[in-house]
Amino acid sequence: MTHEHTPQRPATEMFEPDAWQDRYSGDGTIWSGNPNAQLVAEASRFTPGTALDVGCGEGGDVIWLARQGWTVTGADFSANGLARAARHADEAGVTDRVQWWQVDARSFDPDGLTYDLVTTHFLHPPDGGMVDVTRRLAGAVAPGGHLLVVGHAPSAVFTQLSESHRRAMFLAEELVPALPAEFEVLAAEERPRTMTRDGVTMDVHDATLLARRRP
Repeated sequence: MTHEHTPQRPATEMFEPDAWQDRYSGDGTIWSGNPNAQLVAEASRFTPGTALDVGCGEGGDVIWLARQGWTVTGADFSANGLARAARHADEAGVTDRVQWWQVDARSFDPDGLTYDLVTTHFLHPPDGGMVDVTRRLAGAVAPGGHLLVVGHAPSAVFTQLSESHRRAMFLAEELVPALPAEFEVLAAEERPRTMTRDGVTMDVHDATLLARRRP
């Protein structure tokens, strides 16, 4: 559900599970396998407990958290993505600390389950949908736990994207109203980062919302 897309499909379809099933159907690795920068920056300061990573893709963040001592559930709406993540977790030797959940973040319901850390990186549902997703994810945070939501902030560097994909980007402060009253905002900001895509290095900003649910 990230903002990237290929020319073969209309932009609107690229937000849907079938497009990501196709993308994850080949043999080649899509992502680097490295943990996302804001996750490392924030979660390194927390005492490991239980974690939920929504939109986990190939499992890079799940594996990193497991290696830090967390018990992690990786969630994604692509079965092929989850299969890749499970394979990578097995190769990393962390299968005893991870489990998998196929679910669409747009209809996610924790159904009473809570976690010490709920995180999502570069999940970009269309038409401002990240506000509702943030509200849903907040419901899975245990008292005293943290919610970390990171995405691409709007930027002129993403010139190749369609208008629908640019609209799916967000600023961290736009997500704050989705937080229930028992949450305190620890950070709602755009953090600079250098990234390389298709051989091109560019300066971008990660929209970063970090909040804590009061005990």
